[in-house]
Amino acid sequence: MLITVSGPPGSGKSTNAAGLADRLGMEHVSGGDIFREMAAERDMTPVEFNEFAEEDPQFDRKLDRRLREIATTRDELVLESRLAGWLAAEHADFRFWFDAPLSVRAERIADREEKPVDRARAETERREESERKRYRELYGVDIDDLSIYDAAYNTARWGPDRFLDALVATVDAYDPAADEGKAPIEGVTYDF
Repeated sequence: MLITVSGPPGSGKSTNAAGLADRLGMEHVSGGDIFREMAAERDMTPVEFNEFAEEDPQFDRKLDRRLREIATTRDELVLESRLAGWLAAEHADFRFWFDAPLSVRAERIADREEKPVDRARAETERREESERKRYRELYGVDIDDLSIYDAAYNTARWGPDRFLDALVATVDAYDPAADEGKAPIEGVTYDF
C-alpha cells in the first residue's frame, strides 16, 4: 500500500504521516525533511530556499524526481510532501490532504521553530505563494485543486491521537475490490 500525505506548511503533515506510518507498520518518507536538508546545505532557511528555487528550478526537479521515483517503485510507505499526491498519482492507494487555519499553522510553526508567530505567519504566506507559482510553472499543478485527494482534513479539529485513530480507521476500512474511485491524474507534466 502507498499512502500520500500533502498539505501546506504547519498543517500537521510530518507529525501525522509519521504517526500513521508507525501505527500501520509502514515506512515514512518526508519530502519536507529532504527539502530542509537541501536548504541547510546552502545555509538558507526554507523560505529563502523556496525563493532561490524560483530562480533555479533544478532543486525542485531534483527533489520531485526522487519523490516520484519512490512513489512509483515502493510499497508499504507513507510518502509525505506538499506534492506527494500529485507525484504519486495513480500509484497511491490513498491521497490525503491535511490543512488547518493559517493562524493555527503559524502558531505550530512558531512553536516548532522557536520564532514569533507574526514572523512565522509572514514567512508561511511567502513560502506558499512561492510554491504555488513554481508548481504551476514547472508541472502545471494547481496546488489549490483538492479534487485529486481521497480525503481532506482540517487537522485543527481533533487532538493528535484522535486524528490518527480516524486515519487508521479510514485505511483499515479500505477494500481494494470495492474501490471505484482510483483514477489517474491528468494534465500534469512530469518533466524532471
